[in-house]
Amino acid sequence: MRVGEVMAREVKSIPFDATGIEALRLLQEMKISGLPVVDKENKLLGMFTEKDILSYILPSYIEKVGRFIYQDDPKSLKKKFAELGTVKINQLMRKEVITTTEDTALCEVARIMLTQRARRLPVIDAKGRLIGIIAREDVLRAFTQGMQQA
Repeated sequence: MRVGEVMAREVKSIPFDATGIEALRLLQEMKISGLPVVDKENKLLGMFTEKDILSYILPSYIEKVGRFIYQDDPKSLKKKFAELGTVKINQLMRKEVITTTEDTALCEVARIMLTQRARRLPVIDAKGRLIGIIAREDVLRAFTQGMQQA
C-alpha cells in the first residue's frame, strides 16, 4: 500500500506570514498539534507545532543548559504570549521538514516516523507543493484494515 491511498488530501495549512497567536488559535480550534506552513503557491516552507510555541515562551536558557528548571514567572510568560501577536510564523516554525510523496510505501513511512519521531509527514509533489498529509493514525488504520482483509 502507498501513501497516496491513505493520506488526507484536504490539508489545513497556515501561511508563512501569519502570526504566532493566529497559528496557535488555529491549532487549538482544530484540536491538532501541528500544521504545515506554505507560501502563496502552496509550496511547503516548514511545519508549525505546539512544541514551537512552548520553545518560544519558555526561557531561552533551556537551549544553553539542556534542561528546564521551572521558575514561576507570570510576567515573563505574559510578555512572551503578548509577543506572539507580532511574531511571524516563519520565525517560529521548523524549516527542516521530513516529507514524503504519494508513491512511498506505508512501511517506509512508518519507518521514517519511528526513526525521526515524526507524528505526521507532509506529502509533496515534484515541485515541493503540499498535496496531502499522512499521520501515524492513517498508517495504523491502513495496517489494521489490511490485516482484517487478509
